[in-house]
Parts: sequence; structure tokens; C-alpha cells
Amino acid sequence: MLNYGYNLIKLLFGHRHLKPRLGIYYVTAQCNFNCTYCEDFGRPRNLSTEDAYLPQPLAGAQRILAVLRQGVDCLMLTGGEPLLYPHLLPLVTYARRELRFRQITLTTNGWLLPQAEGLLPLLDRLIISLDAADPEKWSGIIRTPLAAQAVLENIERYAARQKKDRFRLIINAVLTPQTLPEGPALLDFCARHKILISFSPQAVCNWPRYDLVTHPGYRPFITHVMAVKRRGGPVLGSMAYWKTLLNLQPYSCYPTLTPRVLPNGDLTYPCRPIEKSGHSHGGRPCNLREVSSWQEARQAAARQYGPPPRVCSSCFQQCFAESSLMQAQPLSLLKELILYSPSRQADLSTYAPG
Repeated sequence: MLNYGYNLIKLLFGHRHLKPRLGIYYVTAQCNFNCTYCEDFGRPRNLSTEDAYLPQPLAGAQRILAVLRQGVDCLMLTGGEPLLYPHLLPLVTYARRELRFRQITLTTNGWLLPQAEGLLPLLDRLIISLDAADPEKWSGIIRTPLAAQAVLENIERYAARQKKDRFRLIINAVLTPQTLPEGPALLDFCARHKILISFSPQAVCNWPRYDLVTHPGYRPFITHVMAVKRRGGPVLGSMAYWKTLLNLQPYSCYPTLTPRVLPNGDLTYPCRPIEKSGHSHGGRPCNLREVSSWQEARQAAARQYGPPPRVCSSCFQQCFAESSLMQAQPLSLLKELILYSPSRQADLSTYAPG
């Protein structure tokens, strides 16, 4: 809360370079799936991304996290598919026991989890990608034969271990014109297994896909999700975020709340979409293996690219929008904490599907 209050004061004085609340490290760019909508990774891109996003040996990755820890106390490890990184267990152990991150989240496609169960007691949140509860439809999306059924079975298995290993399981679903009809069944699947679920719209060049948001089922589904959340269903995402998705209304984005670091240690600034665009507004100001502190990295970014853009409304991904909306709207945050705590905690004692 001290960090939150500090950033509120900065916003009052017009500063947009906010203190981060979550650091995201792309452990590897390699992936074993080939999802139809993925713009960055996937099996066909593994060779082409090998040089640009070379994974680090354990010592290099530890150095990256040690610098990142100076700026944040919450960590997300992602990819690519992070379970392909051969040193993931010792890296997460280091992050938990040596660096003492307050919260550690791992995102994965879930296929290789049975070979990595030692990670579970070290995590606070495990996020698994799933867009459909029907294995045949999920298989068509990931384009990886035999994996879809295994992923669904893994999700059910590890959902039952949440209490024992003290982590929260979350499903992350991408809304596309094809997956939109699967949304209600996916919500019911998560409710049955006491799993939280988050949704983000498919993005094309950082803008929600046009034929998704013009789909006749888009707004009714978002409205349905909001109704499920009000009833205490396991929906992760603030009501402010869902209202933003419903109307695609512009919002002020504060990307420095969630700095992202590529597998080789490059810091992306101010966010991944702007860094990828190649414009003068952002880029890769430094490598965390080559700086002495997070403060040095932050100063290098600000010196080279200046403050984040004042107006940026093209990105509606939950990982960007949620933190910005909650930081800028303290009353919305307070409402979430008071009114929607059961939904955020997957406490289904008051939830009646329907």
C-alpha cells in the first residue's frame, strides 16, 4: 500500500514514471505450442527467436532477477513456455528463498507440469492458458496433437492441490471470434474446480481484433462475465476493467507499473508493444546483467526515451490495463476489495451458476 500511495502522489503532480508493482521476466522465448493467434512465440518461431531472445544460464538469470528485485517485490515468470527452461526450479527457489520476492507467479500452457511439480509449493499463483473446456476445440487452437486433453487433466489435478501446496490456480483465456462461444462453458468449468479465470481480447497490432469486438456475441458475453462476478463467481479482473472492455473506452496507461525483461536480460521500455514498434518513444535502454542496480536501469530508460506517452489507448490486455485502472481509480480499487472479495478469492459459497 505504501507503493500505491507513493504512486498516487506522483500522479497528482503529473508524473507518469511510476514505481513498479510487478516485474515480468520472460524466462525463454521457446514454446512447444503453436497457438493460432500468438504474435510473438510458438514452435515455428523458435529458431528465428533463438538469437534475439537467448535464454540465460542459471547464473545470468539469477543476476537479472537480483537487479529486478531492487525495484519490485512481486515477480511473474513467463515465456514462451517457461517450463522449457532447464533451470526453472533452481531459479524459482533462488527467487523465493534468497531474493524473498513477496509474490511469485508462473504462467504456463500446463502441458509439462507433471515433470515440474516441485515448483508448486514455491508459487503464489499458477496461471495456465486455456481458451476452451472442450479438448477438441482447444486442440484446434494450440495445434499440438495429444496435448489438449493432457492440459485439461493437469488443470483438474492441480486445482485439487491448491490448498495443500498453498497456491492459487488461475486460467487465462484469450477471447477470439472462435473462442467467444466457449466462454460460458469455460466459466462453469472454473467454478466447478474453484479456479479463478481472467479474459483478455485477442490483439492484432496491439488493438482488439476487429471481428471480435464487432461480433454479435461480444458485448453479451462481457455483460455475462460482469453478472457472474457480481454473484461471486471466480472472475479475476476488476469491474472497472470489464466496463473498459465492454465499451473499449480509452484509459490512461502507466506501463512502468509492470516492467518487462526479455530472456537475455534486455529491459523493454516503457512497455513491450511500444518497444516492438521501433518508434522513438521506447526501446531497450539497457541489459540488467550489465547494470549495477535497478535505479541505474530506470534512469537509463528515462534518459534515453523520456516519460511514457501521455495518451495510449490501443492496448486492452488485462496485464496492462488492470494495474493502470486500479492505480488511477482508488475508489474502484476500494470497491473491489469490499464488494468483490469472494470473486477475487474464488470463494464460491454465495455463487449460484446461471
